[in-house]
Amino acid sequence: QVRLVESGGGLVQAGGSLRLSCAASTVTFDFYTMGWFRQAPGKEREFVAAISWNGGITLYADSVKGRFTISRDNSKNTEYLQMNSLKPEDTAVYYCAADYYRGTRLKYFFRDYEYWGQGTQVTVSS
Repeated sequence: QVRLVESGGGLVQAGGSLRLSCAASTVTFDFYTMGWFRQAPGKEREFVAAISWNGGITLYADSVKGRFTISRDNSKNTEYLQMNSLKPEDTAVYYCAADYYRGTRLKYFFRDYEYWGQGTQVTVSS
């Protein structure tokens, strides 16, 4: 069992930045591909970004490419999501997720991830 805890959400004005963190309670963090998803009210959970077990491969949704950066520090069992140039449409609950996978084909479908955090709210005001 892997417990994931997100932090770093909050209220920010459009054009601002936030950095989300996700701490994992596992000694085998580097066995997991990590991802970020988000869900706005009345909408389905959508893929944001994913990063391979060693950080060598990243994948982004088109809507965040060039503005968001996913990273991880395996020595700290933590992944991050740096969000710049935030827009009101980025407002959502952001979830981190873990997929027990060490391959190169990162996944963007939420059902492919086995473990989830409780979510952190990000609100971008116009």
